[in-house]
Amino acid sequence: MFKRYVLLDRDGTIIFDKHYLHDPEGVELLPQAVEGLKRMQGMGFGLAVLTNQSGVARGYYDEDAVHACNDRMTELLAAEGVHIDGVFYCPHEPKDKCNCRKPKPGLMEQAAAELDFDPAQAFMIGDKSADIGLGKNTGATTILVRTGKGAEHESKCGRRADHVCDDLFAAALYIESLM
Repeated sequence: MFKRYVLLDRDGTIIFDKHYLHDPEGVELLPQAVEGLKRMQGMGFGLAVLTNQSGVARGYYDEDAVHACNDRMTELLAAEGVHIDGVFYCPHEPKDKCNCRKPKPGLMEQAAAELDFDPAQAFMIGDKSADIGLGKNTGATTILVRTGKGAEHESKCGRRADHVCDDLFAAALYIESLM
């Protein structure tokens, strides 16, 4: 029996979206993120983060900076009792045509292989069209949150998402309603 997972975008979904964030001191959790993630975890879901980090390929920062920001996010969440099972990122920019840049399925496939879950039994939550596209491309149930760029992306992809809500706490309540 597979453990079920909630896959989450990082910037604009769990933490504030700061343009090409590369300093761990700039990592700040969004309001309601901890409450939502704790509720999802309490329902028995594993949690993993899938994030595009094209600043690496663009030369704005290196992979050590990505790891430092991811580590800071997981530390802040752990201090609140939230455990993240894995953080997976794509360091490429769109022109690289890789398979791991959302909405392509590579990050989800990597996470599913490492964490042993079925993407079709998972939820994909994010604030951008690429997040919804990744969920659709892998059979996951998709939730667009209005945090980060979500409110402005709602007109582009809100109809493609399985559900649209204000934040991660509202997303947790939606998931709970399906159980």
